[in-house]
Parts: sequence; structure tokens; C-alpha cells
Amino acid sequence: MIERLVRKLNARDAITPEEEDALRGLISTTETIPAKKVLVARREKLRHSVILLDGLMCRYRDLHNGRRQITALHLPGDFPDLHGYTLHYLDQDVMALTRSEVAFVPHDRLDRLMDQFPRLTRLLWFLTNLDAAIHREWEVSLGQRSGPAKAAHLFCELHTRFSVLGLAEDTAFPLPMSQTELGECLGLTFVHTNRILRTLRERGLADFRNRTVVIRDMAGLKALAEFDPAYLYLNRHAG
Repeated sequence: MIERLVRKLNARDAITPEEEDALRGLISTTETIPAKKVLVARREKLRHSVILLDGLMCRYRDLHNGRRQITALHLPGDFPDLHGYTLHYLDQDVMALTRSEVAFVPHDRLDRLMDQFPRLTRLLWFLTNLDAAIHREWEVSLGQRSGPAKAAHLFCELHTRFSVLGLAEDTAFPLPMSQTELGECLGLTFVHTNRILRTLRERGLADFRNRTVVIRDMAGLKALAEFDPAYLYLNRHAG
């Protein structure tokens, strides 16, 4: 059930069988969430966190003018609202972009885990720090990268993150979202997003069609994005 969470952690550190069992013991129930449903509402009092087992989720903020900014994409194995354990509520909404399977983790079980497994406490803290590192890189894209470079960087990042989970091929990965939603990640209108995707396609770098990204020129895409995966912290430390 939590194989992808374990795989994500194992890419950075070695998880013992006892620790894996402890992670499994966090889960109280599971639930299937329909696409476009808000799972965690902004400012809602939280007594549990969720692990995404399957599907694609996002964190976002709506403005009064109807514009939406997606601030994070969550893949299987992610803890989309783990920071809610200490903050007690979120300042943004968490929504399922696709039909998703989630596991609920009561905060009192996290309390016990923190007491009994201090190394796991450090690893879960690492996950929130990793989310923050990804946020900082998205901020650089939103503020300074050109439109094509924004899309290229996001595609490089997602290919890396899906690869860690064993969900990407060498040059392709699933991206079950619309062009409008992609634009909401990039801070761009639908028309601008469409133009950028055409640019990447015409330059022979990448295609986004049928809910899949196909990378035609990995080196060229990374060069355009100035992609450095160091912020994803994939240097594994055993013990």
C-alpha cells in the first residue's frame, strides 16, 4: 500500500523493515477520491494527514478574479499535507486532479511514531524540506524563466520524480492533466501555454499529448531549462 512512499524514501536513505512496518501502521483508513474533489480545504482544522497512494493531486490557491495558481503537484508516495501536522491547518487547498487513492494518517499516530522512531521523524521532516526545495525552484521558474523554459523545467522535474517511483520510461511519463491545469502550474494563460507547447514540439524537444509527455531531446530540454536536479536531493545516504 505504501510501496511508493517507501521507494521515495529509499531513494534518499535506507529504510529498515521495522521502519517500513511502522509507516504502514500509521494508516487508519483508505479512500478513493474522485477527480476535481477538494480533499483538504484551506483553513480547515486538521487532525490527520494523507498519503497519496495512486493518482495525481495538487495544491492551489484561487484568487477573487477567478485565476488559479497551482503551487505543487503531488505524485504517488507523496504526503501532500504533512506540514499540516505542525501547522494544524493549510493556507491552500489540496485537490485530486485525477481519481486518486489516499490513505489517512491520524496525527495521534504520528505523535507515537515521533516518540518511538526518531530516525523516521527525521526522514518525514526531510519530506517537508523537500517540498520546500521544490517550491523554491518553482518560484525561480515563475519569476525568471521564459515560458518555454518554465515548461521544460517542469517536464524535467516530473520525469525525474516519476522515474524515482518507477512510473516513467526513459523518455516519457504520464501527466494526466489538461493544458489549462498545466498553465495554472506555470502561471500562464491557456493560449500562452498552447503556444509554448507548440514551440517545444517544433524545436524537437518534447510533446505533451493524450495525458503523456514524450521527451524527444532530453539534453536539449535540460539545457533550455537549465535543469539541475540537486534540489530533488537524490544523493542516497545509508544509515
